[in-house]
Amino acid sequence: MVYNWINIIQDYLLPPTCILCGNPGHHSHDICYSCYTHLPRNNLCCYRCAEILETPATAPVQSCWAIPAQHPSGGSRAKPLPAVLCGRCLSRHPAFDHTYAPFIHQGAIRHLISTLKFGANYKNARLLGMLLADHLKQTADRPDLILPVPLHKARYRQRGFNQAIEIARIVGRELQTPLDLTSCKRNRDTPHQTRLPAKKRRKNLKNAFSIIKPIHAQHIAILDDVMTTGSTAHELAYVLKKAGVGRVDVWVCARA
Repeated sequence: MVYNWINIIQDYLLPPTCILCGNPGHHSHDICYSCYTHLPRNNLCCYRCAEILETPATAPVQSCWAIPAQHPSGGSRAKPLPAVLCGRCLSRHPAFDHTYAPFIHQGAIRHLISTLKFGANYKNARLLGMLLADHLKQTADRPDLILPVPLHKARYRQRGFNQAIEIARIVGRELQTPLDLTSCKRNRDTPHQTRLPAKKRRKNLKNAFSIIKPIHAQHIAILDDVMTTGSTAHELAYVLKKAGVGRVDVWVCARA
């Protein structure tokens, strides 16, 4: 109730404006309805790694949810789709259990993520966090903790912030789920993964993370801005499960 009044007052004093086109925002978000409906959605994907599937697959495993076509407004859940595994996850099981990636890393979503990460546009973090939270409210089980993917201290000094933490603050607030910013650290400042093939990404991230204090949680959600091959999430999930965590989900804004 308190958050509702805060949002009402904020919308009255500072009405939301679409980051992408400048038109009035919709549903208290900094995106208009038109731009929202044109965001590239990842509706048909592997439930474990969220890899985009080109054609419908069979072999349902568990419930999976599509993003509603209309803007979320607190209504009913989205329409269920069959949950399927991609060929990579069938042959090589990642350490994480389920990935939630509502959008495809293209167009406006790619612009929002890149201008946040490399341009320090913090307002993008709020919008991305709200959009991700809207999706998770309809699709995901609530974890005990949200763990933003850590940056190495050298990268943090260079960039000045961790975009995963900025997005996670919004998601955590919306889902009323605590963040864990202290239990895990990045051991090495791994080179940028963007142009590396999947095999080199896995080698690049081997032993990249370590647990530095006990984690008293059985279900953790790793949160990041974008997933490309899943190598980062796999390595972090591996050390979490080795530390005793029973279930690790991955929450990302987009899948490349």
